[in-house]
Amino acid sequence: MQATAIPTPRLVHLSLVTGGALLDPADAKLGRVDDLIVRLGDDEYPPVTGLLATLAGRQVFVPADAIQEIDHGRVKLRVRQLDLQPFERREREVLLKKDVLDRQLINVDGARLVRANEIELARLDGWYRVVGVDIGVRGLVRRVVPRSLASSVGTSGFLDWSSVEPFTGHVPTVRLRVPHPKLARLHPAQLADLVEQASHDEGEEILDSLDSDPELEADVFEELEPGHQQEFMEDKPDTEIAEILALMESDDAADLVNQLPEERREEVVRLLPLVQRRRVRALLGYDPATAGGLMSPEFVCVFSQAKQAEVLDRIRATQTSAEALAWIYVMNASQRLTGAVALVDLLRAGPDACVGDVADAPQQVRPDADLEEIARLMTDFDLTVVPVVDADSRLLGVVTVDDVLELVLPRGWRRQFGLFGE
Repeated sequence: MQATAIPTPRLVHLSLVTGGALLDPADAKLGRVDDLIVRLGDDEYPPVTGLLATLAGRQVFVPADAIQEIDHGRVKLRVRQLDLQPFERREREVLLKKDVLDRQLINVDGARLVRANEIELARLDGWYRVVGVDIGVRGLVRRVVPRSLASSVGTSGFLDWSSVEPFTGHVPTVRLRVPHPKLARLHPAQLADLVEQASHDEGEEILDSLDSDPELEADVFEELEPGHQQEFMEDKPDTEIAEILALMESDDAADLVNQLPEERREEVVRLLPLVQRRRVRALLGYDPATAGGLMSPEFVCVFSQAKQAEVLDRIRATQTSAEALAWIYVMNASQRLTGAVALVDLLRAGPDACVGDVADAPQQVRPDADLEEIARLMTDFDLTVVPVVDADSRLLGVVTVDDVLELVLPRGWRRQFGLFGE
């Protein structure tokens, strides 16, 4: 038996609806259609909730329940008389022509900004809904050719609305009320790219939409270029900045504090949780381009007599980054660094093995070591992590290869080749 094809809904182009005739049930012309209104929210495809029309020189609102059909060049009503009320935006309502058409949107699947050259509607589940946008050149062509030819111009760059997020910060009834849940599908580095490509207001809207996920917002701030970090922190109060910094790696938090005007730094640091505050204060005392400025104070260091099983239990309980855990450090009773063991070698040792017995002599640098010295040490000894010690050989922090390459490689290269999870 031959399968029955599922019918594809016919697309209705917004540009061929606006400017068209508003008709009564008998097809008599009442006025001109100016714009369509949709409600953003939980629906995958936003429903049309009404339209704006000009009747006898007066712009009025026509509710959805008065509309029978929306088509190219015309909208037909199901009622003969209208309650001629001026339009007042309700919560989450946007005007498609005024607020969305010709504006940038986020293509979530492609993680890039696109322009809505046309908005496509279709009748789904018994009513008209926005089903996508046309980002191709035909969407523009359709709007400049004569209307008699426009309907024959096909769609060349259709994007399904389920993969699109519009910017709505400029819409009074939507601003700060409609989240952008689709953005949660993107990696922090992709979100940072979008923020940097967008206008300031659009970038701010992306960051504001992450308020419900503070950790993601902090991750995105870490990925931003220093100039953009400074740009978007400028308007934030000290308390909000401190909340973001509290969720970041200490070395990244210190870098961000250095982006602040000098008169704001102390207050922001004061607002940090105690442990993070101490770590950031310690890092702020170093030149950012030295081992002291690059190092993270998060590492695992144990006494030489510790057993393998004990150390692994400690690693499981720690929040230290995976990069910093590549090596475990060993200290003596005076807390001086005496050894280092790769995590993979520790895993191969028996549970009763003493860490000091499987550790090698550490390769280390002082806080004032520059990038060249750190990079040479990493290259010569095939290290991904280098410990930083003070004059008494006490461990202060660790520098990871990621930290070094972040300063050496342009950010665009790092993202292009997927380095450091970007």
